[in-house]
Amino acid sequence: MAGKKKTVRRKAKSASGRGAKQSTARHLLLVATRKGAWLLRADGARRAWRSDGPHFLGHVIHHLMIDPRDGRTMLAAASTGHLGPTIFRSTDFGRSWSEAKRPPAFRKEEGGRTVKHTFWLTPAHDDERNVWYAGTSPQGLFRSEDGGQTWDPFSSINDDPKYRAWMGTEQDGTPDGPKLHSIIVDPRDPAHLYFAMSSGGVHESRDRGKSWIPLVEGLEVVEGFDAANLTFHDPHCVRLCPSNPDRLYQQNHCGIYRLDRPSKRWQRIGKAMPAAIGDVGFPMVVHPRNDKIAWVLPMDGQTVWPRTSIKGRPSVFGTSNGGASWKKLTGGLPAEQAWWTVKRQAMTADRGDPVGLYFGTTSGELWASRDEGRQWQSIAGHLPEIYAVEAAELG
Repeated sequence: MAGKKKTVRRKAKSASGRGAKQSTARHLLLVATRKGAWLLRADGARRAWRSDGPHFLGHVIHHLMIDPRDGRTMLAAASTGHLGPTIFRSTDFGRSWSEAKRPPAFRKEEGGRTVKHTFWLTPAHDDERNVWYAGTSPQGLFRSEDGGQTWDPFSSINDDPKYRAWMGTEQDGTPDGPKLHSIIVDPRDPAHLYFAMSSGGVHESRDRGKSWIPLVEGLEVVEGFDAANLTFHDPHCVRLCPSNPDRLYQQNHCGIYRLDRPSKRWQRIGKAMPAAIGDVGFPMVVHPRNDKIAWVLPMDGQTVWPRTSIKGRPSVFGTSNGGASWKKLTGGLPAEQAWWTVKRQAMTADRGDPVGLYFGTTSGELWASRDEGRQWQSIAGHLPEIYAVEAAELG
């Protein structure tokens, strides 16, 4: 794919059936893979995508983000053969990169833990320019105040005995190690934060990380384990609705949930999914302007956890009523013999009208929908295993 332009052309309809609105914005997809990163660009119509990559060929790129506050700074969470886990930074749309002067690392007194990789990157509040948060494996929470050049442990959870017990160990069975992820900043209040741990549950702070409380009421755990022990809680992905920050959705090891604040109790909305499909998966995507609309991509979660599409037939499901019902959205997707799945960071949405949806697969395919999931088209193939996909608009 590197050095070539890949073009996809087709007609699109908006959610109301009319032609999609034309936008002067340029669309950007940031694709992180097991062997490097790619950037794909399109105009406002999203009909033609141009590929730029690979960047960091051979390096594991766990997450790639552009800073929405300046629209040009990019951070890449990387694992490299000779440098180990690190962060790379670009201020020119990926034309050049520099390594962080001090990437996330645990304090020496934290019992000998070593960061295996940085897993999740989140830009801070709009009023906190150059501030970023990062989650790692093993589980740790870090913050940078200089645009990602230097990082320090954030809050007290990294060496808090209670949190350390909930975090588990690399021997607990989580593939590639336990992870701290889904770092969320309330757009109304920079002091209001959330994060999730696999394993270890969902946690909330209202005082800029000085203190945290678990937010797991209503969440189920694997049968036979004690839900009162946060070690057994395994959130896969948590998303806050931009249009209504008091509503959160979650894809969990044990179902799909919704939380409406100020309540602290999650409601399992995945029970409305077809019984033959179930509600196990990794990614969770929410509509940027409608808090009743969300999408998931279920996987086969039977006892042996094959982590593939169900019966080799990948399906996106969407809800337009907050999870009361779900609709299958498979137009253009393979009807059989597609034995891949989608990781928790590898599905996203843009802010177009209609909303564009995108996901990358464990077999290296990148799929796009310009009409909120009604029709899908492969816009890239034969990439390495895709770890994360993010969408951005460039003015």
